[in-house]
Amino acid sequence: MGVPDGESRTDLRRPDGGPVRILVVDDEVTLTELLTMALRYEGWDIRSAGDGIGAVRAAREFRPDAVVLDIMLPDFDGLEVLRRIRADTPDVPVLFLTARDAVEDRIAGLTAGGDDYVTKPFSLEEVVARLRGLLRRSRVAVTRDESLLVVGDLTLEEESREVHRGGTAIHLTATEFELLRFFMRNPRRVLSKAQILDRVWNYDFGGQANVVELYVSYLRKKIDAGRDPMIHTMRGAGYVLKPAG
Repeated sequence: MGVPDGESRTDLRRPDGGPVRILVVDDEVTLTELLTMALRYEGWDIRSAGDGIGAVRAAREFRPDAVVLDIMLPDFDGLEVLRRIRADTPDVPVLFLTARDAVEDRIAGLTAGGDDYVTKPFSLEEVVARLRGLLRRSRVAVTRDESLLVVGDLTLEEESREVHRGGTAIHLTATEFELLRFFMRNPRRVLSKAQILDRVWNYDFGGQANVVELYVSYLRKKIDAGRDPMIHTMRGAGYVLKPAG
């Protein structure tokens, strides 16, 4: 079981631009570690559990976009785990892992609401490929076009320099565009005035913080006016752009 080849990767993200969240449930520690490593290599956020109780708890706390779930667990089986998880999140895609070739086992998993399955032993590449298919089909993740930045209902097309929020076109000056692009390349990350000056205006911090404040206020008037705000001031730290709501 090798780590997937990075050359074939395409960047799947959540619609808000954040990393895809995957919950891996298996009581074989070595297998869980290998799966976790392979899925993190995709740039995804991974949580794992070794039994049914831990899986249900992790699903409630982590709110995964998809679950990799072993049918055979030490406390109760994967079908029961699926039933409990789906009670909270009815639409989360589930990929079953099974060590048994019995057709009844696969049918039971799919009948219970599983979306797909792989039989052990399997390749890590196969698990990644199956997960990518599930995420795309369920539309909980989207392929990130390198020239298109998406955060919530805000989109920025780097090549055409078009910006839309909620489908409405927003016209920005060149500097406003560069500032928004920096924010959107770093969603949910607090950016200091010094960082913004360095990346957008290309000079070191030195008494020019007012220029950042001024352009952030310009952006807010265009991006946030009459809508739930996306640009937030973190007092004493800087600014952060995140999906509204």
